[in-house]
Amino acid sequence: MILVDLHTHSSCSDGTVSPDKLAKLAHRSGISVVSLTDHDTVDGVPVFMRECRRLGVKALSGVELSADYPTTMHILGYGFDLAFPELMEVLQDLREHRERRNLEIIDRLHDVGVEITLDDVLSETHGNVVARPHVAKAMIKKGYASSISECFQRYLKRGMPGYVSRKRLSPDMCISLIKKAGGVACLAHPIQTSQDPVELRSILKDLKALGLWGLECISRHHNSEQIFNYMRLASELELHCTAGSDFHGSNRVGVSMGIPVAEDFLPWARLGISL
Repeated sequence: MILVDLHTHSSCSDGTVSPDKLAKLAHRSGISVVSLTDHDTVDGVPVFMRECRRLGVKALSGVELSADYPTTMHILGYGFDLAFPELMEVLQDLREHRERRNLEIIDRLHDVGVEITLDDVLSETHGNVVARPHVAKAMIKKGYASSISECFQRYLKRGMPGYVSRKRLSPDMCISLIKKAGGVACLAHPIQTSQDPVELRSILKDLKALGLWGLECISRHHNSEQIFNYMRLASELELHCTAGSDFHGSNRVGVSMGIPVAEDFLPWARLGISL
């Protein structure tokens, strides 16, 4: 058995641990293979991978893209070329849209009496991507809520006064971009996409036709029964099972890095990994 973690976040998006410290944490945790999969950015990946190499931890380039879908659909990309121009252009466009969205969120919060500024929010992040958890932290400091969960429930989740939808790529574009850049695409935490097994099977068949390579079967989001069912479904559809914690540091309390798997859990050579 080895420890792997193919779903982690750093302070370059909505995590709280810097990319270099995340690599050190992976090393201390005894993780053999790890990927930094920040939301819509790869800014932290070069530093993360460089530090992993120094420490002797196998690392994969990674990203998590939000797909335009009626429910939550996140596509994880692994092993792609960080310099692929088309992918970098799309990520830059998403970042610019996110910046405009943050201003709109703040304006909407002002409309309901929550007086925070962009500087308040920026002070809560050390990366280039500002996300709703950073807005929530600024609100907590100003006394508008006592926890990130309360901020989302009262102000920031869909249907609440501070919610503004994000620009999302189509599932086809998410998968296509990752493949063009030389990587493989996997569906993250399928429990968030559909809790209906029949519907999820249909969704996965459609995504497989678009080029989906894997399914995140083993996740901190899933219980043991769900993990078993996802692994069986992946086998039926000839998708590779992947495993990740969705680690966010202190932004997701109680979630630690590292998932135990068999050494031959994945075709590591396809991902450029030699164990």
